[in-house]
Amino acid sequence: MKPRVTAWRALDPHYAVGEFSLQLFGWDRPRRFVVIREQLRAERPSLGRKLLEVPGYTFRVFVTNLVLPPEEIWRDYNRRSDMENRIAELKHDLAADDFRLQEFFATEAAFRSILLLFNLLGEFQRAAGLATYRQPATLRAQVFLCGALLGRAGHRLVLHLSSSWGGLQRRIPLLEHVLTYGTSTSTKLHPLPAT
Repeated sequence: MKPRVTAWRALDPHYAVGEFSLQLFGWDRPRRFVVIREQLRAERPSLGRKLLEVPGYTFRVFVTNLVLPPEEIWRDYNRRSDMENRIAELKHDLAADDFRLQEFFATEAAFRSILLLFNLLGEFQRAAGLATYRQPATLRAQVFLCGALLGRAGHRLVLHLSSSWGGLQRRIPLLEHVLTYGTSTSTKLHPLPAT
């Protein structure tokens, strides 16, 4: 007997949910398969994949042990759907998988430092008013990295930023956004630094 959804429940005119149970080779027990069916539309591209050749529809399939209704499982997985990309950024852009120290707690401290840096980069993007999310490697290349020469202007040391990298003019709006970024702080902390 082939696994199939025997009954579809419409969520709205375009989406329907169904489910079935199946034990695949090597599994010790059957698992729950939740299926989301989306009707293809001309005005909006479908995000599902053509798993089966069913004209007019795309499908999403989730294998789960949760007992929630199918639409809740779909919403839950959608909230976590981009997590794999964040993990890849931690591994490839910030080398979170490329170290091992002799002591466990030292390795944990190093990993937590990388997570803190990742969160600070995300907060920097919000504070700088960047319109779209940028990966850490993109931030490094487009925002933080800039050719420069250390020189003198009279008796003062100055840093000459390369204009081919955007120079200071391209970075002034970012710095202004960061300096005027207002966040709520704990009531125990003074919101403005003492001068």
